[in-house]
Amino acid sequence: MAGYAWISLTTDYGTFDGFVAACHGSIARIAPEVRVIDVTHHVPPADVARGAAVLAQTAPHLPPSVHVAVVDPGVGTARRGIALATPNGVLVGPDNGLLIWAAEALGGIERAHELANKDWFPTAVSSTFHGRDIFAPAAARIAAGAGLDEAGPAVDSDTLVRLPAPVVTVGDGWLEAEVLTVDRFGNVQLAATGDMLRGLGAELLINGTVSARRGTTFADVDKGELLVFEDSAGHAAIAVNNGRAVVVLSVRPGDVVKIAVRQ
Repeated sequence: MAGYAWISLTTDYGTFDGFVAACHGSIARIAPEVRVIDVTHHVPPADVARGAAVLAQTAPHLPPSVHVAVVDPGVGTARRGIALATPNGVLVGPDNGLLIWAAEALGGIERAHELANKDWFPTAVSSTFHGRDIFAPAAARIAAGAGLDEAGPAVDSDTLVRLPAPVVTVGDGWLEAEVLTVDRFGNVQLAATGDMLRGLGAELLINGTVSARRGTTFADVDKGELLVFEDSAGHAAIAVNNGRAVVVLSVRPGDVVKIAVRQ
């Protein structure tokens, strides 16, 4: 295996403590020549679905990498650590659904292995910090050229934990979709794809009461007005020009939003 020049990190660790630096250090001790891209460390704590969405929407735009993701409320339990090979990179992290959407975005799972080789990890592995002691060292070894078969036994991909599919329903002149993410600008990203908006008109109602218009960029509506558009990740999304759609709609990830043609 030729290895990888890059490792990406996606976590809910935040940047107030030394957790991220410790993961960088674990990588540098094993593969000092490998460069690290920090995708984000501000996934809401324990929000596996948000971490999965961010990773899936970002990984295809990075160079071929070993992608480490750690949003792991089950750390220290019997949940497995895994490495997933795809046509365009390797994903390393907990078997809790976090990696699956990104694996699909990178071309699908070709092989899966459990991280079970104790020779890859420190003598003392923390029960609460597998990012530093298991996932980062495993990623460094894979990036340095180690094969996934060295990481541990093969895993049947059908046994991997998967997140529930987000709600998306399309009708005549309307769609209902689960809120997938809310970004720092307050834009509301839906699980529906942008293609699904094409069956709707230009003048819309959100949840039966809030007026909005379809467009392609924020300036297509006046300041303070709601815009329904296809975002940079190819999802249907809702924004407010010079405002925060999440506040106007009073929604959060997991809520279902209905967009319909205004009669």
